[in-house]
Amino acid sequence: MELTAGLRKMIVSLSETKHRHSLKLFKAEGTKCVLDTFYAFKARYLIATQQWIDSNIEKIPLSDVEVIKASPAEMGRVSAMSNPAPVVAVYEIPDQTFDISKVKGQLSLALDCVQDPGNLGTIIRTADWFGIRDIFCSKDTADVYNPKVVQATMGGISRVKVHYLDLCEFIARLDDTPVYGTFLDGQDISTTQLTDNGLIVMGNEGKGVSKNIAELVSHRLTIPSFPKGEPTSESLNVAVATAIVVSKFRLK
Repeated sequence: MELTAGLRKMIVSLSETKHRHSLKLFKAEGTKCVLDTFYAFKARYLIATQQWIDSNIEKIPLSDVEVIKASPAEMGRVSAMSNPAPVVAVYEIPDQTFDISKVKGQLSLALDCVQDPGNLGTIIRTADWFGIRDIFCSKDTADVYNPKVVQATMGGISRVKVHYLDLCEFIARLDDTPVYGTFLDGQDISTTQLTDNGLIVMGNEGKGVSKNIAELVSHRLTIPSFPKGEPTSESLNVAVATAIVVSKFRLK
């Protein structure tokens, strides 16, 4: 199949949220990203240079996938990367579901209006490393299928499910499950007894956890700065803070 003008336009349009949602498609770019995600999602198209196909075609299953050969110049017109990737995969957006009874017994993350794609991608990568399989996001959190997010997850998007919902309603369904949140005035996380299960809420880059969600948090935590009492940065980057908090739960 040829890389037609119409197909090229469609692939480029997947950089925008409205087109991803209307078409129910997203794209992954670059050799590592494509090889890491190809088994996890249903692929619609694989666009690649002949050189890439010759070197990698045996590493991925290609049944029901349209393989489209493109020149390096054509790849430059469909790639959103500063250095055009030699391969782009177009996947169908899956319907993500979860079992609330299982969620109550595991450790999960909740993101309250985390808006930077790089932060979201890094958080997914961190969750993958520490064995967290579900992240629950407010509807105003960055889109997980943004190409920048997909790239930043370093394959983590293949194993971590990201759900968008009303966080207040979701937390209300958790009953007595511990709900942890990070606040500047919380209890020192290093001296707090942490559970094996629960929901960890991380807030917006600038405003933190919103008031409505904060009222549902049963355990307020903080990451102390050092040396204590001395001037320091106003706060930690949310992706960095997430990595520290999750590591405390897993390595306690």
